Formats: sequence, C-alpha cells, structure tokens
Amino acid sequence: MKLRHILFATAAIFVLAAGLFNAAAQPSNTVATAPVFVPDYTHAGEPLPDGVLAWDELTKAVDATNEQDYARFTFSFTNVTAEQVVILSVHPSCGCTTAELPPVPWLIAAGASGQIKLSVNLQGKSGSLFKTVNVATDKGKKDLILRINILPPPPMPEMSEAQRDAGIAAAKADRQAVFKNDCATCHEAKNRATMVPDLHNLQVPTSEEFWRTWITAGKAGSLMPAFATSQGGPLNDLQIASLAAYLNAINPSHVPPPAPAAK
Repeated sequence: MKLRHILFATAAIFVLAAGLFNAAAQPSNTVATAPVFVPDYTHAGEPLPDGVLAWDELTKAVDATNEQDYARFTFSFTNVTAEQVVILSVHPSCGCTTAELPPVPWLIAAGASGQIKLSVNLQGKSGSLFKTVNVATDKGKKDLILRINILPPPPMPEMSEAQRDAGIAAAKADRQAVFKNDCATCHEAKNRATMVPDLHNLQVPTSEEFWRTWITAGKAGSLMPAFATSQGGPLNDLQIASLAAYLNAINPSHVPPPAPAAK
C-alpha cells in the first residue's frame, strides 16, 4: 500500500516538472516598452544662466504697414553646453502672439541649433507694440522681446478748389460719385484688408447720423481718416450729407438700436 502511494507521488512530481519545463520553453508575449522621458522641471522657473543657449538676438523689432495682417519673427539659438538642453514650454504674453516650434519637451542635443518662429496678429492695432515670449527650459527660463512699429496710413491727398467744386457738382448730380471716388477704394476693393470693415455687414446700429459722424471725424488709431474739410479732409458739409444719405440707403442697419433706458 505504501509502495503504491510512493509511485503515485513520484508520477505526480514528474508531471508537474514536465509542465513547468514546457511553460518555460514557450516564447514570451511580453513586449518591452521604451522608457518614458520625464523632463526635469526643478529649474524651469529660474533665470537661464549665460552660456547655455546662445541666441542670435533677445530683442527684435520690425516695421509694419497699416494694411499688414501679421508681424513675423524668427529667433535662432544654439545649445553651447556639453549636455542636452530641454525646452519645456514657449508662452507668449498675449493671445495675439503664436509660436511655431516642434512638440515639447523639445530635446536640444549638445551643439545643436533650433529656431522659434513667432507671429503677432495686428488686426485692430496701431502705434508701437511690445510683446514678450517666455521660453522655459530644464536649465532655466529666458524672455524674448518683440517690438512692432505700425506705420501710420499715408496722408490723404489735398484737393484743390477746382477739385472740390467738381466734387460738389458731382455729388449734386450723383450721390454715388463721392462714395466711388473717396470710399470704394478701401471698402469695395477686390482684396479688402481684413482691418477695413465691410460696410454691408456692420455689427452696430447705423443711421444717417452714424454715417455723418464717421465720415466727418474718422476714427483715431485706425485706417479711417477724417474726411471733413474742417479736419483737413477733402469733403465739405454738402458732400458729407449727401454721402451719409447714400450710405444709409444702400446699407440698411442689420442691428436694432438699443432700447431706451428704463426710467
């Protein structure tokens, strides 16, 4: 009886050992994964020491015309250290500025170079603009400074007395004449600048008084000059009144006037 138990136990051991041997002989389905790179943010908020990234310039300036949609900059740099530098983020100071660069974290090998391209949306802007762009690395941060000088629109050509008289006569005969000569050049141009409003689709209430005010005084800091002779423009009161009536007729208001304030 004992001999039978011993034989059974011996057979069970052999079966178990064979199973373990076969399992070990089977190829493994486990796939080795590449280690995940985790950048070091320890020094990201500190000033970037000198001798890490050599920049072509830290401050750049451009002149832009009053019809230009974007100002564009390119900053070039080189990693002048003997080790890798990691660019963690590039953050412009406002939403009108966008940065073009490889996905971050951007690994810059020792001795390697790169470029950061920046675009500033100029729509509705005038004068001198200053923008900053913060570049954060694993060695520290650096600010790039952008300056844009938006040049004023060219002055309106002066009209002679004979030209003014001819304009008045034309306005009496055809109210469209003033618009065709003085306004359509910008507002009805085939390639109208984005900053020049579409008079057929204004998003504010309009009226004859609205048109008269804008034609007379223009809008400071925009491409719209004052057209009244009292402000150095080419149109007299009769021409402005005729033009305002014409614009009010061909461009009916799409926005209702504001409700009167409750008493």
